[in-house]
Amino acid sequence: MGRVAVLFRLMPQGVDTDMKKLAEGVRASLPKGVEVRGMQVKDIAYGLKSLLVSVVMDDAGGVLDSTEQAFAKVPHVESVEVMEEGLL
Repeated sequence: MGRVAVLFRLMPQGVDTDMKKLAEGVRASLPKGVEVRGMQVKDIAYGLKSLLVSVVMDDAGGVLDSTEQAFAKVPHVESVEVMEEGLL
């Protein structure tokens, strides 16, 4: 079994969302076997920002979906999108 690198984009519910608390919530919600490799706040427009989260996980069935669902349950997350994924 290999490893997979995945880049997620999390959109907050609004411009007043505390991105540091959002990042803390993401770290706390990680399923077992998923490691954060980096996080970056990216400006979108008119004060709205997104949180880019780079993770590495095992290439096993259901891990990507469970990670995406875990991120979607973090307070103040409006949407989660997989931007990129690839084998390591």
